[in-house]
Amino acid sequence: MTIDRAVMAFAGLVVLASAILTLWHSSYWLLLTAFAGANLVQAAFTGFCPVARLFKLLGMKPGTAFS
Repeated sequence: MTIDRAVMAFAGLVVLASAILTLWHSSYWLLLTAFAGANLVQAAFTGFCPVARLFKLLGMKPGTAFS
């Protein structure tokens, strides 16, 4: 798995977890979804993604979006 795919999988898991936690606990968990979405938009424009850097440090293969 490349860093690009891992970032998208991680973002998807964060959104799903946030939705589940919103249903079970509190609507404040939607703030996590908003943060994930804002981070994805920011990464699209700047090319910087903190999770991509973490995955790179962990030794994952770079893809084409986050190198």
